[in-house]
Amino acid sequence: MTRVLYYGDNLEVLRKYIGDETVDLIYLDPPFNSNRDYNLLFREQSGEPAQAQIKAFTDTWQWSERAFQTFKLECPNPRLVELVDGFVRTLGRNDLTAYLVMMAPRLIELHRVLKPTGSLYLHCDPTASHYLKVMLDVIFGARNFRNEIAWCYTGGGRSQRYFGKKHDIIFFYSKSDEYIFNRDAVRIPYGIDVSKRKSLWAWGKHKGVEKAYAPHPEGKIPEDWWTIPPVNSQAKERLGYPTQKPLALLERIIQASSNEGDLVLDPFCGCGTAIVAAEKLRRQWIGIDITHLAIALIKYRLSDMFGLQERKDYQVIGEPTTEAEARALAQQDRDEFQKWAIGLVPRARPYQQKKGADTGIDGVLYFQDDPRDAKKALIQVKSGKVSVKDIREFAQVVKREGATLGLFLTLEPPTEPMIREAEQEGFYTTPLGNRLLPRLQIRTVAQLLSGEGFLIPSTALLMGVQQAERVAPNAGQQQIPLE
Repeated sequence: MTRVLYYGDNLEVLRKYIGDETVDLIYLDPPFNSNRDYNLLFREQSGEPAQAQIKAFTDTWQWSERAFQTFKLECPNPRLVELVDGFVRTLGRNDLTAYLVMMAPRLIELHRVLKPTGSLYLHCDPTASHYLKVMLDVIFGARNFRNEIAWCYTGGGRSQRYFGKKHDIIFFYSKSDEYIFNRDAVRIPYGIDVSKRKSLWAWGKHKGVEKAYAPHPEGKIPEDWWTIPPVNSQAKERLGYPTQKPLALLERIIQASSNEGDLVLDPFCGCGTAIVAAEKLRRQWIGIDITHLAIALIKYRLSDMFGLQERKDYQVIGEPTTEAEARALAQQDRDEFQKWAIGLVPRARPYQQKKGADTGIDGVLYFQDDPRDAKKALIQVKSGKVSVKDIREFAQVVKREGATLGLFLTLEPPTEPMIREAEQEGFYTTPLGNRLLPRLQIRTVAQLLSGEGFLIPSTALLMGVQQAERVAPNAGQQQIPLE
């Protein structure tokens, strides 16, 4: 299947759903806590945390002896086992080696699914890039290394004790000597005005022959350092996702190493920049992420930018589709259940609150049904037993926060006293058609799954994170400054 989003651990998804040599291009940006004190990455750890991947924005890894031993038993590449074992023996059992143990089997699977003509771009920062490159050399073969691309950018945060860290590393590997590279698709303007060169000889000449270099009319092929602006706070494409990468960066990679109709895979798709770049450039795509928040953001982005609808234009695999599956998710991981449930409400997003704080708010959405100001609706999610006390407390939260609507989402059916208590909160009259909307509404997960949603002025919904700018498919690569 193509044009599909998978929710789950990408190692399991790759093994279960993605066939051998079926993917033309892979881009991955596996999250890693590079902002921690460098020395803390090497602090010795012990214990048996079983997490296979980080979740949401926690951007940290923890050592698991079980994961390490499982990798050594299952890995089909003895040289990779020897390498990773050497890393662990040399560097210790710590955050960094936990990250490398996690990455190793996934890189094996990514090599398996890549076509012989395919390429892989691994995005990382200098904290772990040198270890990852050695692993890639072992898996792909050093002869298939093509580039170490430095993505250079500017921004705030300058140290007084060392040079500012303002670049990421992108490793470009092919699976064989026969790989796609569309050089003319990614040409950029020359750094000087070509018209000012009076003679072709001013460009230099070929060694040993009387032949002058001539500028290409469409510009030059980029070097291995790319100056592309990051997604700053003023960028139109900004969604508020912490690790969001600029669309121009992914467009260059996709245009260079794939053709229209080819399949692009992003196994750590986050907010989905690789997915929307592939859609824009008329490629097929597969995205994988282990957080429901990421999957929900990608759905909104595909809708905002291209008008795509789930089930009609693309599929989502791994999310609950029935009440029984929702209950199973709640028992397995209440935090992910909460994020998934919030995603059932159009345009809603998880509420950002301080760690450990319980404000009584799980989600929020904004709407503007008159030109004067935006209004907000608060969401509370319950996966366990509920009572009228929950409604009374949530009503107080809604009033305290000055919200227009309160949306109470529960896995268990509400009691009659709960329904009566909610009705006592009265109604809000929206200027859109002068409709009366209950100020405090209750819906079950089963109701939302069946299409019976909350009463919200849907034509006036705003995105809690900035709404993605709508683009036309195949609109071409974004313009970026001269390099």
